[in-house]
Amino acid sequence: MRGGRGGRRAWSAAALAWAVVTTACIEGEAGLVELVPGGDAARGRRLLWSYGCGECHVIPGAPEADGTVGPPLEAWAARRYIAGTLWNTPENLIRWILDPEGVEPGTAMPDLDVDTADARDMAAYLFTLRPDDPLGPPHIIPVGFLKSLMPGGGAR
Repeated sequence: MRGGRGGRRAWSAAALAWAVVTTACIEGEAGLVELVPGGDAARGRRLLWSYGCGECHVIPGAPEADGTVGPPLEAWAARRYIAGTLWNTPENLIRWILDPEGVEPGTAMPDLDVDTADARDMAAYLFTLRPDDPLGPPHIIPVGFLKSLMPGGGAR
């Protein structure tokens, strides 16, 4: 068998490093990581408040964002779709924020006349919202295997 146990260990270490890097915890304004090129996540959090997004949505970390008209925006980065039609990418989220009616005719999401820079910053903040599971959304690699590679075998 080529590579043997050493090869498996190297692969396991690489998989663990990949999992840790791609699912790093993001907490506090100083720790916001740029996941949307050119976006300012800290500014985006403030913009979500100033545009009144919290009137309709629950938005973790955004002051007074406790609305129940629209869906909660928790763990946004783990979502697969926007409005049930677009893949959840930074570009598509910006498009949705800029022109919700153009993406989904008849949507209840209002057009708030957001400019492109503000939409990019709002998307940057939303993409910092990760699930509680440190391994994030489903992976190609089985979660049980990834957890077994964590110190303590993944026990919390």
